[in-house]
Amino acid sequence: MVRLVGENLEPGIFNLRDAMALATSLELDLVEISPTANPPVCKIIDYKKFLYELKKKQKEIKAKTAKVTLKEIRLGPNIDDHDFNFKLNHAMKFLKDGDKVKVDVFFKGRSIVYKEQGEIVLLKFAQELADYGKPEHLPKLEGKRMIMIMTPVKKK
Repeated sequence: MVRLVGENLEPGIFNLRDAMALATSLELDLVEISPTANPPVCKIIDYKKFLYELKKKQKEIKAKTAKVTLKEIRLGPNIDDHDFNFKLNHAMKFLKDGDKVKVDVFFKGRSIVYKEQGEIVLLKFAQELADYGKPEHLPKLEGKRMIMIMTPVKKK
């Protein structure tokens, strides 16, 4: 015995064979909706169409989700003004496109002694990009790298 629901038919409790015969006569499929109910609930639908609609809805949901990518820019603690501006322009473009930018200063060899210089470079970088993005947190040192992540500013 199953409880039968669906379009163009009276809901009710039917014998399983009768429900399958009814679905066959309508040229549709008998699909179990709630197996734990007493009696189990079945629905007469076009199963292929149901799967197609389900896939279509999932695709729409996936398309609506925001895709945030993380772009990375590497600087040195003793970076030249021209190089700094070149990297700054790239970061501006990335932030305008809505991407996050991970800016890091890499200390090679004994240049780790100049941690303050690396922090100054990152803070200057953040200050220059204030119109396009804001830092998620202050620069922090991880091993031989000082890292700061910039997020794009919401457009009004």
